[in-house]
Amino acid sequence: MKITDLMIERAMVMDMQATTKDEAMDELIASLEKNGRINDPKLFKEMILKREAESSTGIDNGIAMPHAKTKAVNKATVVFGRSKKGIDYKALDGKPSYLFFMIAAPEGAANVHLQTLAALSKLLIDPKFVTKLKKAKSSEEIARLFDDKQVEKEEEEKKEALHNAPGVTDNKKFVVAVTACPTGIAHTYMAEDALKKKAEEMGVSIRVETDGSEGAKHVLTRGEIARAAGVIVAADKKVEMARFDGKKVLQTPVSDGIRKPEELITKALRGEAPMYHAEGGPDLSGTESTNGIWNRIYKDLMNGISHMLPFVVGGGILLAISFMFEHLGKNNPIFQMLSTIAGGQTGAFHFLIAILAGYIAVSIGDRPALMPGVVGGFMAYSSNAGFLGGLAAGFLAGWVIILLKKVFAGLPKTLNGLKPILLYPVFGLLITSGLMYYILDPIFTWINTGLIGALSHLGTGNAILLGLVLGGMQAVDMGGPVNKAAYTFAIGVFASGASNGGLMMAAVMAGGMVPPLAIALATTFFRAKFNEEERKAGITNYILGLSFITEGAIPFAAADPLRIICSSIIGSATAGALTQLWKVNIPAPHGGIFVVALSNQPFLFLAAILIGAVIAGLIIGFWKKPLAKQEKASQSVSIL
Repeated sequence: MKITDLMIERAMVMDMQATTKDEAMDELIASLEKNGRINDPKLFKEMILKREAESSTGIDNGIAMPHAKTKAVNKATVVFGRSKKGIDYKALDGKPSYLFFMIAAPEGAANVHLQTLAALSKLLIDPKFVTKLKKAKSSEEIARLFDDKQVEKEEEEKKEALHNAPGVTDNKKFVVAVTACPTGIAHTYMAEDALKKKAEEMGVSIRVETDGSEGAKHVLTRGEIARAAGVIVAADKKVEMARFDGKKVLQTPVSDGIRKPEELITKALRGEAPMYHAEGGPDLSGTESTNGIWNRIYKDLMNGISHMLPFVVGGGILLAISFMFEHLGKNNPIFQMLSTIAGGQTGAFHFLIAILAGYIAVSIGDRPALMPGVVGGFMAYSSNAGFLGGLAAGFLAGWVIILLKKVFAGLPKTLNGLKPILLYPVFGLLITSGLMYYILDPIFTWINTGLIGALSHLGTGNAILLGLVLGGMQAVDMGGPVNKAAYTFAIGVFASGASNGGLMMAAVMAGGMVPPLAIALATTFFRAKFNEEERKAGITNYILGLSFITEGAIPFAAADPLRIICSSIIGSATAGALTQLWKVNIPAPHGGIFVVALSNQPFLFLAAILIGAVIAGLIIGFWKKPLAKQEKASQSVSIL
């Protein structure tokens, strides 16, 4: 991909006047609109802000790459902007941003924004190139610098490909590495380039595998792993580790690959890393030991939930749409098709617990644990052991595989090939399914049936209490484990077909919609207590809140956790309790305002959300100090 094919020289903003993050976005968006590259600047900014709510696109070294893929874009474009003074873009390294690359991708374009991010990241890792961009005197010079740098990069990659061709070796010390970040975009490739450049300076040969948004690239071969002096895994997500069995593996965050490449390469060469034993289960002697067992359990659980969520969202929205056609009769072909795709015996909802269990198991025992985990989860679903049984199946299957790896570790090496294709599948399935069938399924069926039965016969007071708790949990960490625990519990009841599943979904959805809406109201009616950037971001929270995207409140909660979180919990708990008091039912697991029409009490559902949001917004507004006092307090703290 040639970056300058996406750039317009006349659209470049060579001397940005913006002083805040929000103003920087507006200035770059205005250039896109002026040059006819976007048709709806308001929608485009909403999508930019939605991406920023996930994590800042202000990366290291004074660079920011805001991006969005939306129907508001006419043609894929990268608009370049430069600020001479620097702008506080809430960058990950906490430093000002000077160079901006706003990427606009049309909705129909495959992965153009991801490819562009990857290509830019590989070029911008070079500090000399970044310095040239900062000093360039014209847009023509910026374009020329990019063209020259890409030619240089292509030549480097050709030389590397020839150097790493099968059978080609040299006498240099050799290490291998894997880089990966949760989004699989910028940091993955920046770490790759940082490691390569530093290795070249040190006279070390290196092969780097990138586990990015488009899958693993430059995958390490067995021969490369075998001859490497050490292995570096700079990753913030799970990567395939079994292949490194018997090697000294340095596991570290992807940011260290960018900031500490020399230190990592030196440690890998000296063997200053724990030995990785795939057969012996997870090696907790390295970096994970400092994180604790609960952090590992959370990581395993999140792996299952993250893989389950596409089934929840995709199936849930289609299921919600199917209900719109139900009034035409259950024999209506559109209703039958959508309900079969989403919630039928072969639909998306049919796989929720199996997928959850399978990928919890994979996080623990790697790929051999997938099959027994999925089967165990499906048994839990089929036997009415439900969500709790599925969790148990996932953790059970993962640790059964860990146990089998220990048991079979002493077999002759000639039998190693039989382990993944015969021994692990047969014994993993037998032990996991046997324990599920005779012990865990009956226990969790009894628990789940009892729980659902108790919920079905709760008195009004208890139902209100449950709604209060579920709603309040949505605001505790706004997308974190507590939020997801409440949401997943409601999903489990909903997916079980229980009559009160829709009641639970109403409490959770209302609770999750309140925090961003409360912040939007507070920034609107208590303007003096928020700065200009916060006030503009608050407007976006109206949209995020109505769409049931609780994460929109995270930036505000991070800046003022005590006031924002406590206020939000009170408002969310109130909304959740009111949905139960009024017996509001939402027959869809997601969608926010877009599925309100499906409710049995749409106006009362909206009233519960509004009351909760107003209560939380008022608490925030009255509790928060005026802006002048905030700045004074901040100065006092800094002096102290």
